[in-house]
Amino acid sequence: MDITNLPWLTIIILFPIVAALFIPLIPDKDGKTVRWYALIVGLINFVFLIYAFYTNYDLSNPDLQLVESYTWLPQIDLKWSVGVDGLSMPLVILTGFITTLATMAAWPVTLKPKLFYFLMLAMYGGQIAVFAVQDMLLFFLVWELELVPVYLILSIWGGKRRLYAATKFILYTAGGSLFILIGALTMAFYGDTATFDMSAIAAKNFPVNLQLLLYAGFLIAYGVKLPIFPLHTWLPDAHGEATAPAHMLLAGILLKMGGYALFRMNAGMLPDAHAIFAPVLVILGVVNIIYAALTSFAQRNLKRKIAYSSISHMGFVLIGLASFTDLGTSGAMLQMISHGLIGASLFFMVGCTYDRTHTLMLDEMGGIGQKMKKVFAMWTVCSFASLALPGMSGFVAELMVFVGFATSDAYNLIFRSIIIVLMGVGVILTPIYLLSMLREILYGQENTELTKKHPLIDAEPREVFIIACLLIPIIGVGLYPKLVTQIYDASTEKLTALLRNSVPSLANTTSPSKWKEIAFTAPEIGG
Repeated sequence: MDITNLPWLTIIILFPIVAALFIPLIPDKDGKTVRWYALIVGLINFVFLIYAFYTNYDLSNPDLQLVESYTWLPQIDLKWSVGVDGLSMPLVILTGFITTLATMAAWPVTLKPKLFYFLMLAMYGGQIAVFAVQDMLLFFLVWELELVPVYLILSIWGGKRRLYAATKFILYTAGGSLFILIGALTMAFYGDTATFDMSAIAAKNFPVNLQLLLYAGFLIAYGVKLPIFPLHTWLPDAHGEATAPAHMLLAGILLKMGGYALFRMNAGMLPDAHAIFAPVLVILGVVNIIYAALTSFAQRNLKRKIAYSSISHMGFVLIGLASFTDLGTSGAMLQMISHGLIGASLFFMVGCTYDRTHTLMLDEMGGIGQKMKKVFAMWTVCSFASLALPGMSGFVAELMVFVGFATSDAYNLIFRSIIIVLMGVGVILTPIYLLSMLREILYGQENTELTKKHPLIDAEPREVFIIACLLIPIIGVGLYPKLVTQIYDASTEKLTALLRNSVPSLANTTSPSKWKEIAFTAPEIGG
């Protein structure tokens, strides 16, 4: 049997979910056996994922690959339809990578370990399904089902205000999901043919007014998950109460679901509406960058400070998506991948620090770098990655968005100049609050009262290994971005061409990618 032709996407989605069903049968009293079981399942699935990518994915093909379609409920035309392209395959790989590391990060969990690892494996398959399904109704179902494990992990293993944070999370995301359902049904039943197939829906000729309504609804739904100001307030509360593995999944994967959906549905299926909404996305992106950076300054809780930092960095995704250039769109994709790695590393370091100091308040920390050299080094490198130090993935992604937007001929010079200046302000604010955070955690006077109660023990090999696994791709992509960009370039260039064709003044021109191609004339949008 030729294993290269197996239904790999279905296997990758269902294997961790089916494996999770066997967890209650594992004889285990202290959770040590079940955590190894979950880690091995995660590693096996990640190997399946890499094998499927290596053997069956063509980097030069912008269309869907690894396509599988099986009739599920013919009465309502619901199909198990999955496939990946450049917009989804990098995020599928990111999901497998981050979830496997998050499973290893969950080693200290002792409360109901079987339930915890059951939910982790269920999330593994559910998150990949969100990026892989190609049926609108099925997308809504997996989007909703994926929220349940997150809610339970927050409400059972969170901090003192975990029920409030979990309830707020589910209300925000479930409320946004209503817009997905309404939009999916509207698009499916519009016209002469009723279908939930995403490719068939994208081919329908929706009138512009309907596109605008659908776009606005999807923007609200996916803006909650990204998150976009002012729909972001659930995220600091969720991060403020989550454990380290939940942090890694929230920052590394869940936020990317919103960004991916904006690429796939808002831009890919509603290009005419995207041309009209693009300046709004740019403004919202700038607001995200500056507002969240300034708010991060004021946070004395370490988790909330990093949470607002995540919101700030995701603003670059909105600007890149609205740039109408190959470089800007590519930068937005790279920013999602880069932030997934960097956000997971920072929140893992928050968990490591809390496990030792038993406090999240910066006012109670100080001087811990003197006792914990490895923690000192890991905090420093991860923070440098977040502030976009040259040579790391964050720098490349943000630079691509900067140059992509600066060279865009979809906006006039004045609008571009204002946005670039404001983006620059956000970039300047980031190292200020991150370096001041490092100073308060690692340097200065040691809190002797705190360290007497909780002796400071340096990072163990497991923790160093997790951070090393995250830093290798962060630095690798920073030094050689093509490692990642070649996976999605064909698809993002196809998307950019589609979006430019929706703007009359750009329809017959190619996407500018060099400084000398900056246009100084007033455009159709943003002018």
